[in-house]
Amino acid sequence: MRKRRKNHINPLKWIGWLFSPILNNGAFFVFMFALGWLCTQLEIMPYYLRDRGAKPYELSAPELFLDIYAICALLMLIPRKIRIFFKALIYIFFYGLAIVDMYCYVRFESTLTPTMLMLVNETNGHEAREFLTGYLSWDIIKSSVGWILLLILAHFLWTVIRLYLGKMHQRMVLPKVNEGLITGLKAVMGCVVAWMLFSTISQTWDNKVAMHRLFTCNTIGEVEHELTRKDQAKLYVPVYRLAFGVYVNRLASKQIVQLKAASRLVQVDSCSYRVPNIVLVIGESYNKHHSQLYGYQKETTPYQMMMAEDGSLIPFTDVVSSWNLTSFVFKHMLSLYAVGDSGEWCDKPLFPEVFRKAGYHVTFITNQFLPKAKEAVYDFSGNFFLNDPELSDRQFDVRNTQTYSFDEGLLKAYDQCSKPDGKCKGNLVIFHLMGSHVDYRARYPRKTFTHFTPSMYDRPELTDKQKRILAEYDNSLRYNDSILYAITQRFADKDAVVIYMPDHGEEIFDGKPYMYGRMHGANIDYRLARNEMEIPFWIWGSPQYLWNHPYGWLAIQNAKDRPMMTDALPHLLLYLGGISTPLYRKDLDIVSPDYNLKRPRILKGVTDYDEVKNEE
Repeated sequence: MRKRRKNHINPLKWIGWLFSPILNNGAFFVFMFALGWLCTQLEIMPYYLRDRGAKPYELSAPELFLDIYAICALLMLIPRKIRIFFKALIYIFFYGLAIVDMYCYVRFESTLTPTMLMLVNETNGHEAREFLTGYLSWDIIKSSVGWILLLILAHFLWTVIRLYLGKMHQRMVLPKVNEGLITGLKAVMGCVVAWMLFSTISQTWDNKVAMHRLFTCNTIGEVEHELTRKDQAKLYVPVYRLAFGVYVNRLASKQIVQLKAASRLVQVDSCSYRVPNIVLVIGESYNKHHSQLYGYQKETTPYQMMMAEDGSLIPFTDVVSSWNLTSFVFKHMLSLYAVGDSGEWCDKPLFPEVFRKAGYHVTFITNQFLPKAKEAVYDFSGNFFLNDPELSDRQFDVRNTQTYSFDEGLLKAYDQCSKPDGKCKGNLVIFHLMGSHVDYRARYPRKTFTHFTPSMYDRPELTDKQKRILAEYDNSLRYNDSILYAITQRFADKDAVVIYMPDHGEEIFDGKPYMYGRMHGANIDYRLARNEMEIPFWIWGSPQYLWNHPYGWLAIQNAKDRPMMTDALPHLLLYLGGISTPLYRKDLDIVSPDYNLKRPRILKGVTDYDEVKNEE
């Protein structure tokens, strides 16, 4: 009997198959790698970091290899006749996306952001045509965008040449190549690919894990907090940035829906307009312990000191912010949700809408929260619910339409905006300052407000550069002081109160490690809480207010040493407005006799401030 031959599979062929995705998609692999490489080398996010020695993502080459190899491997699952159409679609998408991303980088100094996608979604056809007419020019083509166009041209020429060579190949009689030699070469390349896969996976695994964390966040707040980590995901190519923008906008839309549903809960039974003019001034990055009003040795708040001495300003001594991120603070401060309640911040209405429904004329003047193409996710997270057209209309009668280099621009914007007519018995004005946001030297006119210099600081533990930054920070506070005084004077002839609170504090070389800015680790000790969570908070009353409301002013004076967290602010405002609504809670109103003095003040949703302070 004839024995059956066993089919022996050549192990070299198995190894060679690792090279097949590249071999069978060679042009795709080369040109897509080149495209990704151009983007990673020409786009440094954010743009201004070029001047500070920023470098491209150091693992861009190995991660590009891994990502493009994975796409090539998936293409191998598609029959060859159909594969060409899939590759054509991928080419159109990737090249088009790269052009858009590079254009945004050149024109707006930023790659694709969630805000850009939000603005595109709100743009109609006419606005789009105006945009293209106004911004597309020969200068754009000569910029970095031109490199993408040049690569597309090279790809097109290669395709033409390849088709020509293919036709020539059909007419030529070529000698047969030894099959064993080909198998061996493929095996060698397969070994190279295996080594490169092992190497690239080892190098980029942490970034892939970080991407998985980022794209599995359930809320924008979680996304923002994820991006404060040192090991945050590197969205190093346009397709990841587009996916991130789409993902974040989807999360935002969910909370927008929740807020719109919550607005149905707004019920106003009556309104006495207890204080007809209420002004809330929200500062930025203010370290309480650099305020002269709170014992700082430098004269950073001469106007506030003057108002405190004449009895028109009451500084509160024990106020903390709920977070050290602006967007989180804004959400908790504007919402009638309080930390510790069930649900989310977007499950309760926003207090400006309550005031508007009660008959107050509501004005919002901000130097930060206007939609800008190049804004980071932190600003998007803080303002998406303020800039939604429907929610904005429900909350505000008047808004400004531009930001300013310095906060004095907000004063001019307020002076020029429309004021309440006779139909409105009350006036709520919200100023949102740029305050002392990094970079400090850009927060004040240096020619007229450079009061402090590095030589004025006897701090031998600090370097000359650190002393310069410290002086610039204190100068920004002194300038901020002048803005606050100017705001109070605009209401000096009215029955009015002005409340000032910054969103959070700031590290400014007060204790080791000597640093400025903010730390975002989960571990909150008292050192961090002292610098980044303790904030100045004061209430100023106009002469008319002090005369008309002696008992109200006395209640404010009696409350100045009570413990407070800024998420409870809306309930104080509702009391001042005399708004009767089921949403008002006496236990969260700091001037109420029923205020809960023992309410836990939970920082970042995890740490009890008073416990941390007592342990110090």
